[in-house]
Amino acid sequence: MTILGRATKEGTQRYRERHKNHCDPTFFHEAGELIASSIGIGTLIGEPDEHNKGLLTKAIVESVRRGVNIIDSSISYGCQQSERSVGEGIRSLLELKEVSRDELIICTKGGILPHPEKNRANWFYQNYVEPSKFSINMKDLVRTRYCIHPEYLQDQIDRSLKNLGLQTIDIYYIHNPERQLLKITPDIFYDKLRAAFEVMEDAVLSGQIAAYGLATWEGFRLPVTSREHLDLARIKSIAREVAGNKEDQFRFLQLPLNMTMLEALLLPTQKIEGQSIPVLEAAYRLGIIPVASNSICKAQIAGQIPENINCAFDDNLWTDCQRGLQYTRSAPALATALVGMKTIEHIEENLALMNISSLERKNFQEITDSIVQELSILANPISKLWSYLSMLPKFIGRHCKIQR
Repeated sequence: MTILGRATKEGTQRYRERHKNHCDPTFFHEAGELIASSIGIGTLIGEPDEHNKGLLTKAIVESVRRGVNIIDSSISYGCQQSERSVGEGIRSLLELKEVSRDELIICTKGGILPHPEKNRANWFYQNYVEPSKFSINMKDLVRTRYCIHPEYLQDQIDRSLKNLGLQTIDIYYIHNPERQLLKITPDIFYDKLRAAFEVMEDAVLSGQIAAYGLATWEGFRLPVTSREHLDLARIKSIAREVAGNKEDQFRFLQLPLNMTMLEALLLPTQKIEGQSIPVLEAAYRLGIIPVASNSICKAQIAGQIPENINCAFDDNLWTDCQRGLQYTRSAPALATALVGMKTIEHIEENLALMNISSLERKNFQEITDSIVQELSILANPISKLWSYLSMLPKFIGRHCKIQR
């Protein structure tokens, strides 16, 4: 049976109220009209076997019980199995009356083929090119993996709704659209994105999704000269044009941010009114809500944080993964830091942060300064961020009270 409803202002506020007695006041952030936990659960499943599917379903249930109300998935994760695990977890929570649908922010993505690497092109041809009901052709497939053709995206929305068992997806992301730029020119790309946004706006009107965005890996972290660079102001302008005389629903942006990937915070990859600024600030100015992926660098941060940086964190944090997650979720203007969790041990470790305040402005700035110094010493390519540190105090100052 389809689960009716969607996340609402009243529902997410109710969820926060129910958990406020066992979490710090800074744990929940504003995300537009919604209230989101500053830590969200990611669902990149690994091998889509029964063991991992079971672990993921249990992790979703346990995370929601403990105070996480934002769940992020993709139709490509585990070849659709992650979405199905999310659906099972939500149904279990609703049946037990432990949560209401309007309290949960459910997110997923489309644009990457939900098929194993072997024979992806053949699968795409048989399912989308050969059937006469589609006008899709093989030129719409980039590197045998990426497609944002309007008919393909609509099909992916339909499939995701079925996998999740939902009436409405709260946030639907177009997944890694910058990969299209490996094959086509920017002008053609933005025309294709316009057609994709038409599908998104129509899906909002029909109630299939509540809002949409872009989930990227490199597009907003790369300099303007890069082939895969994405222009957020141009993209927002396209969304506004597509929406016409109503407000567009291009509201969210997902991209990597962690202690070793600081581009979203510091590199001026975007231009707004003639000023070059980092994408986090550009998103804020344009009314777009940023969400961090890869918040602890897939746990590779463990054992890698120097002692001089570790000592700047709360003494109650006992692991590098906690420190890394604390740093990411404290970034200015950020709604949520996503982290993959499949075991109770990982959930307990990450959600220990519920009882600890987000980093204050001065502390966040000092830690960022120390990180960039350390990366410069290591001659990491990110050392060029050093020259942009002067931008940080002003940006943090503008946003120190946002979403806290």
